Amino acid sequence: MKKNILIIYYSQTGQLEDIVRNIAQPFEAQKEEYDVTYYNIKLKEDFPYPWPGDVFFDTFPESYLQIPKEIFPPSEDILNKKYDLILFGYQVWFLTPSIPIISFLKSDYAEKILKDTPVVTISGTRNMWMLSQEKLKVYLRDLKAQLVGNIALVDRHDNYTSVLTIVRWLTKGQKEKRGLLPAAGVSDEEIAGSVKYGTIIEKHFRNNDLNNLQPDLVKNGAVEIRAFLVRVEKVGNKIFTIWSNLIINKKEKRPLLIKFFTVYLMAAIWIISPVVLVLHLLTTPIFWFKRQKQKRYLQGINLK
Repeated sequence: MKKNILIIYYSQTGQLEDIVRNIAQPFEAQKEEYDVTYYNIKLKEDFPYPWPGDVFFDTFPESYLQIPKEIFPPSEDILNKKYDLILFGYQVWFLTPSIPIISFLKSDYAEKILKDTPVVTISGTRNMWMLSQEKLKVYLRDLKAQLVGNIALVDRHDNYTSVLTIVRWLTKGQKEKRGLLPAAGVSDEEIAGSVKYGTIIEKHFRNNDLNNLQPDLVKNGAVEIRAFLVRVEKVGNKIFTIWSNLIINKKEKRPLLIKFFTVYLMAAIWIISPVVLVLHLLTTPIFWFKRQKQKRYLQGINLK
């Protein structure tokens, strides 16, 4: 009897769709064993791409505060089928799972689809996904899903270069290398190579050995933890909490506050972030063991 595999994702630029389809290839290649279904989450009022700059930053408070929008329902076929494994692809917006992903997770459909089902989360991001994954873990736990694996593909360029390339990509639609700036996002080579993670997942699934899946994925490079970026994320979440609530609660001043936030965010990236990096490097000997413990935790799938 065929096993049912569901691929859930939302992808604006097409990058995440390429990633999840590559990871799904080992299942697709065995049609006598697996029935593979794709569920592309669609908002009733979707976001533009490329993003006008003002719209992109105006999305911040709702993104960070995880305020959902209405989605089109999954098909009846998806809702009425029990799946044996789900590959769950998501993006990170403002240190949080994207609004389309949150909208699905907060919908009436999520628990029906995810409950009591093994889930492998797959993200394609600039570089800061760690605490967003922690937020996603909470949703999956509350929806009674079984998180069995995580894959995080990122832009491997330095933090400052990737800021420039991602803004260019999202606001101008230019992903390719241009001038001194490299191509944006996850590299084409890494996207193509992500098939290997699908092979690992399929092997563990076929052998009924999903309990040992995550260590195998980590051993093969599926999750890289940069301790400095974890620190930046922690600081960023504190700052974003203040700004998002301020903007939401001061509706009459929202346009002005969004402009102030945009300026502040750029200053934080280019001025405050280097200071955090220096402090991180200076304290490395003091916090070495703590950071190693943190790294092992973030590479795993358990929730504190």
